[in-house]
Amino acid sequence: MSILADHNTRVIIQGITGAQASFHTKRSLENGTKIVAGTSPGHGGEEHLGVPVFNNVYDAKRQFEIDASVLFVPATAVKNAVREAVEAEIPLLVPIAQGVPVHDMLEIKAMLNGSSTTLIGPNTPGLISPNEARLGIFPENIHKKGSIGIISLASTLTYEAVLETNEAECGQSTVIGLGDDMIVGTDYRPLLDAFEEDEETKAVVLIGNADGSYEQLVAEYYAQKQNKKPLIAYVAGASLSAELNIGYASDIITHGRVTVADKKKIMKDAGIIVADSMNQIHQILKEMKF
Repeated sequence: MSILADHNTRVIIQGITGAQASFHTKRSLENGTKIVAGTSPGHGGEEHLGVPVFNNVYDAKRQFEIDASVLFVPATAVKNAVREAVEAEIPLLVPIAQGVPVHDMLEIKAMLNGSSTTLIGPNTPGLISPNEARLGIFPENIHKKGSIGIISLASTLTYEAVLETNEAECGQSTVIGLGDDMIVGTDYRPLLDAFEEDEETKAVVLIGNADGSYEQLVAEYYAQKQNKKPLIAYVAGASLSAELNIGYASDIITHGRVTVADKKKIMKDAGIIVADSMNQIHQILKEMKF
């Protein structure tokens, strides 16, 4: 199975007529994604790539049931596009743009509080459930349907994690890029819960990095869980200097003292299987013999 999106998920593309949106909408349609509508101000009533276009999400929602939106809008337009989708009660949002202003993301986080909307991103390749739904810009040709969930904070390494699960002949249930920006909409924990509830997901691969405190949070959370699936983690950035301050809130608070080595130890102590290199992931999965 999969989490968040499958072949039944009804998707809208905000900003559908743009060049990148057009390219990836076409690929997602060819991959079987159920794209029911798109938005582009001033293009309401038209069709694009065979998809009906509306001026805004509200108009589209009056005609179609919508489960998810992929936002191909500029970084400075993400806040208003998210507000539009949240007000329309769209359950899942995937903004692709890089460099959304921090103040805008703080406002977006406030919008999400108390809403029924989950936001993946920004600055994310999105999410993909192979052969079912592609929400974003993932290269669908490298994915194989299978039993491993992947959650990643490092976009490029997400693709390597996919190849590792392929090498182990396990494939993927759903692959999720949390986003590379300083503030993202969702952390590992709720997604880990969703994978726990998915019967066909046998284990989860988590890709972390040197920045922020998401790895410590998920380690604490995982340690407290009663029924849990194997969690394999790789934390990128071991070669970065401990003196380097990236600028994340946790880096400022700790004065850069939480290193990758610290994170790995915290995760191991929580019962997480920690890989020292990406190419260990397929070896660990093979040893599990799913």
